[in-house]
Amino acid sequence: MNRREFITLLGGAAAGWPSNGLAQSPPKRPLICFLGASSKAAGARYYGGFSLDMRELGYLEGRDYGFEDRYADGDASRLPLLAEELVRLKPDVIVAATTPGTLAAKQATASIPIVGVNLTDPVWELTGGLLH
Repeated sequence: MNRREFITLLGGAAAGWPSNGLAQSPPKRPLICFLGASSKAAGARYYGGFSLDMRELGYLEGRDYGFEDRYADGDASRLPLLAEELVRLKPDVIVAATTPGTLAAKQATASIPIVGVNLTDPVWELTGGLLH
């Protein structure tokens, strides 16, 4: 899956989340959280185009969806605390850039969907090798 397909998939999912069903209440805006192991500057090369591509699809940050990101600045030991911080925001999805970030998010929540972006063998890595 290339980056544009991934963004289209994620954008479509964000737009399709149901509201709470009350006519007088505005629909809940989906919150997408991103957990990166590198610095924000280093990650921008790979993930910085997300809001631009969402805009091309007709979705504007702040209007159609919320976006929060956290970066470990190359210190993987920070990932569990950053993942817990994102979970407290009650996002609709957590996008984790690396295997350590995905594992930290998996430890922080069992109810929020997690999208692992850069995993080499997700079944092995996320189950501790139990399914091989």
